[in-house]
Amino acid sequence: MVALSYVRFVIIALWPHVGSCIGSEFRFGSYYASHMVLQQQPSRAVVWGYGVVGATVNVSVWGDGGIYSRQTTAVNEVVSPGGGNAGVWKVLLDPFRPGGPFSVIAEQRISEATDKIILEDVYFGDVWLCGGQSNMEMTVLQIINASEELSLASHYPYIRLFQAGWKMADHELDDLAGIAVQWSAPMAEILGRGNFTSFSAVCWLFGRYLFDKLRYPIGLVESSWGGTPIEAWSSKRALSKCNLSFNVSNGNEATGPHEPSVLWNAMIHPLKRMAIKGTIWYQGEENAAWHNAEYNCTFPAMIEDWRETFHQGSEGSTEINFPFGFVQLSTYHHKVPDDSFPWIRWHQTADFGYAPNPKMKRTFMAVAMDLGDEKSPYGTIHPRYKQEVAYRLYLGALAIAYGETEVVFQGPFPKHFQQKNSTELSITYSQELAVLELSKDVFEVRCCSKWYNSNCKWVSAPMVNSSVNLVFLSLEECQQKVNGIRYAWREWPCNLKKCPLYSRSSKLPAPTFIIPKNDHL
Repeated sequence: MVALSYVRFVIIALWPHVGSCIGSEFRFGSYYASHMVLQQQPSRAVVWGYGVVGATVNVSVWGDGGIYSRQTTAVNEVVSPGGGNAGVWKVLLDPFRPGGPFSVIAEQRISEATDKIILEDVYFGDVWLCGGQSNMEMTVLQIINASEELSLASHYPYIRLFQAGWKMADHELDDLAGIAVQWSAPMAEILGRGNFTSFSAVCWLFGRYLFDKLRYPIGLVESSWGGTPIEAWSSKRALSKCNLSFNVSNGNEATGPHEPSVLWNAMIHPLKRMAIKGTIWYQGEENAAWHNAEYNCTFPAMIEDWRETFHQGSEGSTEINFPFGFVQLSTYHHKVPDDSFPWIRWHQTADFGYAPNPKMKRTFMAVAMDLGDEKSPYGTIHPRYKQEVAYRLYLGALAIAYGETEVVFQGPFPKHFQQKNSTELSITYSQELAVLELSKDVFEVRCCSKWYNSNCKWVSAPMVNSSVNLVFLSLEECQQKVNGIRYAWREWPCNLKKCPLYSRSSKLPAPTFIIPKNDHL
C-alpha cells in the first residue's frame, strides 16, 4: 500500500479522452474526479460512469508500486445523460487500506478501438456526507475566529472537499445535475468564499477533527440548501411511512426547494452509488413551523431510507446501518414564549431525548441549545460557534462510527426521578454532573388538580441543591398533583455555554427533556 506522501503527478483534464475517441459518451459519473477520496476497507469503493452499450470497461488502480487493482465490467443499463444515448458501467474495487496517491484508469474497449480516462491524485480513506439547511451551509468565513481558521486550511492536504450544486427535480436523478465544488484539497478560497456559499464550516471542521485523530485521508461531500424542510430531503417512500402524501408540481421550474422530495431527487439520490462511512446532518429550523409534530416520524424514516438507498446503490459497500450524526437545534428568538423549537429538539430524538435510541440506532447527537449567538450578523438563528458543534459531532463519531467505547459523547440524561414529599423532587442523572448554577426556572413541573388531570399548567421548579449525579427541585410553586417534568423547554434556554447542567467529564450539556411523571426512565 502506498503511504501518504507529497508525490506530485501531472494532472490530466477532468474528462480526457485518450486513444481513438470512439465514444464521446465515455466518462466517469459527475462526482468522480482527480483529487477525490474513495472509501477505504473493509468497503469496496464503487467507481462508475457512462459508456457505449456493449463495450467492455477495465478499471485499474495504479500507485508507486505498480498496479494494485484491476476490475472488468460491461456497459449496460441504457440511460440518456444530458440528452445523449449511453449506458452505465460500474465496478467495485478491491478493499484498500487508507493512503495514496493513486491513479484510477478506466479503459473502454469496443471492436479494435480503446478510450481511456484517468483520475489522478486519488486517495483512500473515509468519506462523510454532510447535509441539511443553512446552518450546515455557513462557510468558515462566517464563524468565530474565521481568519485563523482559514489560515489553517492549507495544513490539511489529505482532507478533500466536494459540494453538490443547488438543483431540484420532480423525479429521482441518476447523477448530479450540478456541482458547486469539484473534488479539491482545502483552500481558503473555497472555505471562505462568501456567506452560505461554497463549502460548509461544520462539515470542514468535523473532518478536520477526524483527520487530527485518525491521521489518514478524509473525503467530505456536502449537499445542503438553506431554508429547506426535511420533506424536501426525503423520498416519497419515506414520507409515506409517516402518512404524508404530497402532490409535487410538474417540472422543475414550477417547484421550489421546499417541495417534498425535490432535493432528495436531485441532490441525494444521485449519490447512492458512492460508498460512504457515514453522514452528519444539521436541519430542523424550517420544520419548527411546518409539520413539527410529524418530525418524530419523518426524521427516523429519512435516516432509514437513506441507509437502505446507499447500501443498495453501492451493492453493499456502504453499511446498511451506517452512522448518522445530527445537530440538535440551537436557538432563535430570545425570551419569546414559543415552544416550537423545544418540540423539534425533542422530536429530533424520536421523543426519547437522547441518541442513539431504540428508533434511531447508530445515531449520535450534538446538543447546541447552549450556543446561542445574540450578536450574530447573520441572524440569531445562525450562531457562529461552529467549532463547538463540529467537535461534539466528532465525539459522537468516535464512539458510534469508530467504536471508541471510552469516549463520552452524550450529556447527562435523567435515569429516574422521585417525589419525596409535597415540597421536593429529586432527579438522578446518568453521569456525574457539573452544575454551573442552581437555576430558578430551567426546570418546570406540570401541576394538575389533585384528583383529575385537569386545569394543568407548567410552573417553575427551582433547583435547590445538587450532589454527584442528583438534582433536587423545590415544588413550592406547585401545591397540587405533579404529573410531568421538563428541562430547558424554551427556544433560548440559557446563555452561551452556561446552561445549568453539564457532564463533569466531557463538559457536554444535558439535553432538553419532557417526561410524564409515571414514565419509567
